[in-house]
Amino acid sequence: MSKLVTIYGGSGFVGRYIARRMAKAGWRVRVAVRRPNEAIFVKPYGVVGQVEPLLCNIRDDASVAAAMTGADAVVNCVGILAPSGKNTFGSVQADGADRVARIAKAQGVPQMVHISAIGADANSESEYARTKAAGEASVLEHMPNAVILRPSIVFGSEDQFFNRFASMSRLGPILPVVGADTKFQPVYVDDVAKAAEVALTVDVAPGVYELGGPDVRDFRSLMDTMLKVIRRRRAVVNIPFFVANIMGFGFDMANKVTLGLLPAQITRDQVRNLRNDNVVSKDAKNFADLGIEPVALESILPDYLWRFRPSGQYAAIKESAKNLRT
Repeated sequence: MSKLVTIYGGSGFVGRYIARRMAKAGWRVRVAVRRPNEAIFVKPYGVVGQVEPLLCNIRDDASVAAAMTGADAVVNCVGILAPSGKNTFGSVQADGADRVARIAKAQGVPQMVHISAIGADANSESEYARTKAAGEASVLEHMPNAVILRPSIVFGSEDQFFNRFASMSRLGPILPVVGADTKFQPVYVDDVAKAAEVALTVDVAPGVYELGGPDVRDFRSLMDTMLKVIRRRRAVVNIPFFVANIMGFGFDMANKVTLGLLPAQITRDQVRNLRNDNVVSKDAKNFADLGIEPVALESILPDYLWRFRPSGQYAAIKESAKNLRT
């Protein structure tokens, strides 16, 4: 019988790509999510019955254990960019990761892949980074043979990075950013998924792998590249950190007062993260150690950002028409 993998958060941005790859590799896939009715789209990743979404709350032991029963491997993709209600950084990224790893050990699951993030640091000022580090420590405590993947900023058609700023660029002549000089190493989402697949299907060394694309660029440069792709001229304006902190405080308070109804456009914790470069460390294991060559940013962005061009899908036709001889 085919092997079975349980992917926690398997309908999320990264998780769905891992689910697709594992299905293509012939594995049976359980997609453990809070709202399985909203994850039906994963079923066509395989043949009938090969990929199945099921109800799971990563904050609950029984729920996590039930989703893992009989699994040959587990992948934890659950993470949040900002807390919401009971889903705090601690409950999701620290306690949740600990719960998955602890139960995997108890059930005798032989393999585990955990998706973390570059910048995970127990001594960071950012709660996001501290809880990512706490989650990693718990995973390695319970599952010392686990593979931990730390991607830089992840891009792809469903991302919340380029899509967000491309949408903002339609609102006016200025595109504001926080930390314009902060460096990133954007990585394509399917390359991260391929790393997870390799970790589960090939004999690779356990431990932490930092994943970044072929280019290191600052925030301003990334926005310039994006604007070129969507054919818009905008002034990329840096918001100083002290101003961003004030903005973050205001948005955080508004979010709390409205009980989460008004989402924070930027939080104080995100401002703290933006003070630090988000690139692969020189001595870290990386894509090369997994036998993967990551794809470049420019080869992917036009595939999904075209809809933000002034003429949308017709932009290329109009540009081509200009070259026609009358």
